[in-house]
Amino acid sequence: MSRMQTYKHWRLNTAEDQILWLLFDKQNASVNTVDREVMEELSDILDSLNDDFEHKGLILASAKKSGFIAGADISQFGKFNGIDEAVQLLRRGQKIIDKFEKLKMPTVAMIDGFCLGGGLEIALGCRYRVAEDGSKTRLGLPEVKLGIHPGWGGSVRLPRLIGALEGLNMVLSGHTVSGKAAAKLGIVDVAVPKRHLVRAAKSYVLDKQRPHQATTLQNLTNSKFVRPLLASMMRKKLRAKANPLHYPAPFHALDNWERFGVVGEAAFEKEARSCGKLFFSETSQNLVRVFFLQERLKALGKDVRFTPQHVHVIGAGTMGGDIAAWCAFQGFHVTLQDREAKFIAPAIKRAYQLCKEKLKEPYLIQKVMDRLVPDVAGYGISRADIIIEAIFEDLATKQALFKSLEEQAKPDAILATNTSSIPLDEINTVLREPERLVGIHFFNPVAKMQLVEIVKGARTSSSVADKATSFVRKLDRLPLPVKSSPGFLVNRILMPYLLESVAMLDEGIPAATIDKAMVNFGMPMGPVALADAVGLDVCLSVAKYLGVYFHTTIPPRLTSLVEQGKLGRKTGAGFYQYKNGKQVKPAESANESSLDEIADRLVLRMLDEAFACLREGVVEDADLLDAGMIFGTGFAPFRGGPIHYAKSIGIDDLYKKFIRQKQQRGEKIEAVPAWEESVEVG
Repeated sequence: MSRMQTYKHWRLNTAEDQILWLLFDKQNASVNTVDREVMEELSDILDSLNDDFEHKGLILASAKKSGFIAGADISQFGKFNGIDEAVQLLRRGQKIIDKFEKLKMPTVAMIDGFCLGGGLEIALGCRYRVAEDGSKTRLGLPEVKLGIHPGWGGSVRLPRLIGALEGLNMVLSGHTVSGKAAAKLGIVDVAVPKRHLVRAAKSYVLDKQRPHQATTLQNLTNSKFVRPLLASMMRKKLRAKANPLHYPAPFHALDNWERFGVVGEAAFEKEARSCGKLFFSETSQNLVRVFFLQERLKALGKDVRFTPQHVHVIGAGTMGGDIAAWCAFQGFHVTLQDREAKFIAPAIKRAYQLCKEKLKEPYLIQKVMDRLVPDVAGYGISRADIIIEAIFEDLATKQALFKSLEEQAKPDAILATNTSSIPLDEINTVLREPERLVGIHFFNPVAKMQLVEIVKGARTSSSVADKATSFVRKLDRLPLPVKSSPGFLVNRILMPYLLESVAMLDEGIPAATIDKAMVNFGMPMGPVALADAVGLDVCLSVAKYLGVYFHTTIPPRLTSLVEQGKLGRKTGAGFYQYKNGKQVKPAESANESSLDEIADRLVLRMLDEAFACLREGVVEDADLLDAGMIFGTGFAPFRGGPIHYAKSIGIDDLYKKFIRQKQQRGEKIEAVPAWEESVEVG
């Protein structure tokens, strides 16, 4: 490149072929995100090119290896002084992107890596878009996951470009797509391998090809007469997935599109006005909080030098087999051990299905499957960097296994247990070097649940715990450090909640009513359905184990169903009936219980255990507890986590209500500190 103009966050280079390269390289940042300063500098650059007839075209690209543009700088969300300022800044961003559209020269967005939110909105302002076709390139408008919707024209330009059905689906869901999928949809003009990306971008400048345009049918979906019909259908589907009171953003985006369409300044103005208001909604503020909680977990273990290559998993059941599959999927060489090959075969089959769903390409599927090796004899034990035990929950059996593993494993291999409730300091008593044992507790289903508890016993080495944390991040999962105590964090809080729901069943409250109350509260599913999904035998086992420590009362109905072999979804019957794995809708039953009262009782029971965990130091602080419950149980994200929810309502008021409820039911009131004191400790 022959000439270069340098700005704070941008570099404008002129190549010998008279093509301009505008490279985004945000100062003092590892990732390109957009803020006010970045956009104003971009505006100045585009103004300088407005009357440029010397150059053949402009290619917009990233100077960073981490990706194209990750979207807006979310830390700026809390700095708006009011709705009017937010709207003004959004309108300003729209006008700057308009300048791309108005440039006389061809413009190409060359997308390599993530292109999200404001990044895609900027790219949509270019005449052409070319994308790298690898797995790391993702395009999307995920703003709804932060409680807002696109504000720089994305909810107008994307449906206009590819039609309302596909365009609005991306806006309303926040889903991202690969470069190849984006090319099929028409979001990008072409997706090519990385080695051809520069050549492809140049060809669109030099050849002045016809830009992608919506088909006649796609244009029809945005027409004034069709929009009401499509909006009604989409709204119905949307309501089946999200409550507009909890997550208003996608409903606002749909309303805007229905009324104003994708042509004219009014559509952009309404988008900015609507988005500006959403910034100040409680949902958005809580979802932004959840984003930063997630970023905190992602940062754990990043400075730890640990490069494991080989993982050995013992136990090929649902958890062990799926842990092994996920490790192989993430690039590790994995050996999977069980007593006989017939126990390993189903796990290999599930791993293949996982790869088919996620990878599509046969050669990529084969690469993962080649890394997953059945190992009945346990040859991988002596070669593994990490050994994960995932057998059934029995202390004596686990102790015998780890005593044997310590003899066979490399001296520096990490010994890990996936136990869901047994304290490590009970397992490690048989080890010569108890500091080697750490808990790496995954949740089911492994391929979907983001959270992994990193359990540190009193004797666990800090170095071993740090390496386990680093390993979990390499699996693209969120590590949560917890103290080794019965149930750890998630199961400790979840089990009393589930048992309380079973007690309510014994009181005559229908399962469907209980579940409806908690879904209305914002949970992904109700506690009765969750117990059936987890397995009633598993619930009973964990409840009995925790009962030894916390004197938990086990509802008779749970014990009875397990004795009858009615274990939930996996056996076709539990609290509900199931057909082909799907719940059979129960018959309507009269019930006078208030849904709000049911939700109050269950949430307060959960909060009581959460505050006990804070008091006992199971996690470092309230924010980590909130993160654990959101990413480990799906606790309503729009409420910001259980402790944050309690603070927003009033901790003391909720505590008094909890005590009153127990008194009304004639339950024993234990002498425990008020919840406020737990927060001070945490």
